[in-house]
Amino acid sequence: MTDARVFLVDVDNTLLDNDRFQDDLKAHVAATSGAAARDRYWALQDHLFKTLGYRDYLGACQSYRLERPDDREALRLAAFILDYPYETLLYPGALDVLDRMRGLGRTALLTDGDAVFQPNKLRRSGLADAVNGDLMIAVHKDEELDAILAQFPAEHHVLVDDKVRILTAFKTAWGSRVTTVFPRQGQFARDEKVLAANPPADLSIDRIVDLLEAALLAETPST
Repeated sequence: MTDARVFLVDVDNTLLDNDRFQDDLKAHVAATSGAAARDRYWALQDHLFKTLGYRDYLGACQSYRLERPDDREALRLAAFILDYPYETLLYPGALDVLDRMRGLGRTALLTDGDAVFQPNKLRRSGLADAVNGDLMIAVHKDEELDAILAQFPAEHHVLVDDKVRILTAFKTAWGSRVTTVFPRQGQFARDEKVLAANPPADLSIDRIVDLLEAALLAETPST
């Protein structure tokens, strides 16, 4: 069955403040094991990010722990990551935006990440429940367009993402069948070099909550 319209919404730095989580994680490692340990963990993290294309926080824990067999805090780091109160990272109005979207069409989370940490974050933050579990965790969204279409068939898609290169990839592939929305939140949204290399989105907003005032979400649902 093909929906008339499907909203596909990114998570990190779109619905929740992932930059703040990274800052808290770095501060935790520094406080428990020192600045050198923090820098080493993040170097392992960056290596995996460049290799995989997404943040593998738990994978970095494995390598970090093997390098520090006498550091008991290295064994506790995964617990900090898994038990973090992700609901506190939600941007103001994020759940309201999802609720409004669900009144207008099928609404799903389209995020990237691993198979353990990312589902745990979606559950603990309340985002998975906000879309009734309708979500897809990709490895590389811009390389999985056919799979996304198969899971979320629609006459028209609305894609909300803080990475303008992702918006460009979808717009190039789907053309007028997708409306791209760019919330200018987080580190990637402020990368001037990337912004200059990509065309503007169909709609740019300063904060996700601004969507509540946008004409895009003011339409009367079709009956």
